[in-house]
Amino acid sequence: MRVEPVDAADARAVLRGLRGAVLGAGPAIALGGRADLPAEVPAGTAVVVTTSGSTGVPKSVALSRSALTSSALAAADRLGEGAWLLALPAGYIAGVQVLVRSLVAGHEPAILAGSFSAHAFTAAASAMASSDGGRRIPIYTSLVPAQLQTLLDDPDPATARALARFAAVLVGGQALAPALAERAAAAGARIVRTYGSSETAGGCVYDGVPLRGVGIRTVDGEVQLSGPTLADGYLEEPQRTAAAFVRDTGGTRWYRTGDAGIVVDGVLRVTGRLDNVIVSGGVNVSLDRVERIVRTLPGLESAVVVPVPDERWGQASVVVVATATDAGEALLPAIRDAVAAAAGKPARPRGILRVPQIPLLASGKPDRAALRTLAAAESDTSRDT
Repeated sequence: MRVEPVDAADARAVLRGLRGAVLGAGPAIALGGRADLPAEVPAGTAVVVTTSGSTGVPKSVALSRSALTSSALAAADRLGEGAWLLALPAGYIAGVQVLVRSLVAGHEPAILAGSFSAHAFTAAASAMASSDGGRRIPIYTSLVPAQLQTLLDDPDPATARALARFAAVLVGGQALAPALAERAAAAGARIVRTYGSSETAGGCVYDGVPLRGVGIRTVDGEVQLSGPTLADGYLEEPQRTAAAFVRDTGGTRWYRTGDAGIVVDGVLRVTGRLDNVIVSGGVNVSLDRVERIVRTLPGLESAVVVPVPDERWGQASVVVVATATDAGEALLPAIRDAVAAAAGKPARPRGILRVPQIPLLASGKPDRAALRTLAAAESDTSRDT
């Protein structure tokens, strides 16, 4: 099948491409600006999403029309049909799926104009039609936690009213801090935590419960997912595809997420990345767990924890906070005490790294690779004395 690159920054161009790739006869579209894109992709491919993600390692995920539509139909089965607002970048899978859900439901999506801001979101939400031929329909949107915080921090009451209009606000891309979830609930927002990736055609587990047709299991502590939403694999990378997508003895195909987690009574709880672990003083420390603990403290809902070398312990961690003042340093004793109480003394962060703002990827996730580089370069100034 022929594939054509589409400017991911142009949401309406992406929508036009998806209309042909998902509802029509093609061609497939490629998002992410891959320079060596082949002229042809496997039959059935609708979208190729290339992203470096938070690890900085590029990957081109080939998604079939069937996987995308299965995901959209399963979401509608869980939430109900309605109209969608695109507030995320259209070049990432969560943005793609907002558009696909709209196409499958037969509703033209609303698209936030320009860069994301509380004002732009409120304007876009307010402009959405609330009825279809006299029949009132629900409205939905997808956000990442940083966007949700931007909306909750806005003092204009119109923003809170706009957020509360949505029948559901899907929030994914990274863990949602409990304090942020509580603020959203207090503002009247109906938050649905989603879990998934490009390899699963976006979120396929809502509030810990898999969508229709999606299977979940853990193998040696790793979360694995199955079902009709799985990608075909990585474009022109058969070895990488074989390593990430495996079959069990019954022939079921599973995607190895690389995430640690547990399943209790059919509900998934993700505890962190299997590879986001450091060895500090001979003790394994999950930085995802440390980050979750830190984010429970007031004012640290968006803090990021990254590793740094340590002459004494081998590895340690620092807490990155967005502040232009020295005020953040006063939080270190409380941070270390909270982490020690919940995860043990070896897990205590060594210091605080202050930045004017947390650098973000285009997807809205923290740019952890950039933060690790910055933390390593400035670790001497953030040492715990």
